[in-house]
Formats: sequence, structure tokens, C-alpha cells
Amino acid sequence: VTWQPSQAWAWVVMPDHIHALIVLGEGCTLDRIVARIKALTAKACNHELGRRGPLWSRAFHDSALRRDETIAAAARYLIANPIRAGLARNVGEYPYVWCAWDHID
Repeated sequence: VTWQPSQAWAWVVMPDHIHALIVLGEGCTLDRIVARIKALTAKACNHELGRRGPLWSRAFHDSALRRDETIAAAARYLIANPIRAGLARNVGEYPYVWCAWDHID
């Protein structure tokens, strides 16, 4: 998933929030990327649900990868959120998850 020149490498939609692993491109800010994600998803959800108005809160929480973390390890952790929340027994069972890798060892 690309928001030029940034890229999402993994995401999961939880019942009341989303998690995303985003690699920022040159000149991009996380604020802008999050605002774009919120705008696009709110428009799609509102259209699908036949409603209008805000979908997301204005705030968001972010954290940067430490030097010793790999992107693949962060993606593994992120896509396992539905399992930790008791929403699925395995990643393949949860429909609202995507990762750039088909299989992460």
C-alpha cells in the first residue's frame, strides 16, 4: 500500500482502532499520512454505512522502531494483535489484516 513516497508495510483494523507499520518517504510527515488514512477510511466507511460525519478521533499514538528492531519483527507483532485481543486463533483467520510479506518467519 503506497502513499507516495511513503509505504504501509502492514496494517490491522481492530474493532475500535487501527495499527499500521508505515515507512515514511522523504518529505512526508506522520501527521499528514495519518490524516490521509483517516480521511480515506472515513469516506469509505461513511459511504458503505450511509452515514455522514467524523469516524476517527483527531488524536493518534505513534512509536518509532528502535535500531535493533527489524521491520519484519514489527510487522509480526502488529499482525498478531487480533490474536492477543482474542479476536482470532491465528492471523489467517482474521479478515482485516494485511502485510507486505505473504509469510513472515
